[in-house]
Amino acid sequence: MVDAELTVAVSGQVATVVIRNPGRRNAMTLAMWRQLPVLLDHLEAEPAVRALVLTGADGTFCAGADLGDLDEQLSTGDAGIAVAAEERLAAFAKPTVAAVQGACVGGGCQLAVACDLRIAADDARFGVPPARLGLVYPAPTTRRLARLVGPAAAKHLLFTSELIDAERAQRIGLVDEVLPGDRLAARIDQLTATIVERSQLSVVAAKEIIDGRADDARVDWWYGQVRASGEAREGITAFHERRPPRFTWSPPPTG
Repeated sequence: MVDAELTVAVSGQVATVVIRNPGRRNAMTLAMWRQLPVLLDHLEAEPAVRALVLTGADGTFCAGADLGDLDEQLSTGDAGIAVAAEERLAAFAKPTVAAVQGACVGGGCQLAVACDLRIAADDARFGVPPARLGLVYPAPTTRRLARLVGPAAAKHLLFTSELIDAERAQRIGLVDEVLPGDRLAARIDQLTATIVERSQLSVVAAKEIIDGRADDARVDWWYGQVRASGEAREGITAFHERRPPRFTWSPPPTG
């Protein structure tokens, strides 16, 4: 049995990726950083998957990068694989939700911030520790954090390496919702069920535009999809008929 790994389960139209590293509070090893983009490529290409949840096993999200790998990372330049995994997660074409319990620190915070939404249990703790370790947080990661919480809050997290609780994380915009731990799973199920029921044309286009990955030509393409797909006609007809819409659009195959 592999002690440290990422596991995937698909339920309906939602894929859940679980971070597992028993004994190290689910810290990410080099192998796990390398594994994540491969999993994401597979799940993005799977038409049945409309949303992805990232979480940690046994009540802990992720305590960061496994420091047992630090010498190898620094000597081989493999520290860049964490950024590559983060960037792949951020670019995932479908909605992503981080379900956070317990420690969400360093690399764990890096992964959570790369998700579209973050829902936290009230026992969650967040921190960015490079200043305690003599490291420089990756530039793409730093900029993504600053865009999410603002420059001042990002500087506080980076300058102090202090842990903050879930309430404060919500206050600065690091998480979207906080609720008791025993309600987290149900809320994630409810949220993802809502997302996958909506028009995927609307959802995928919104993510791409908000993330700045759609130029003018791409936006025109999206408008063309609205005209050609019949999604808007179905949505408006269902609204007038007071019934759930039956949306059928799915992203065209890639590659």
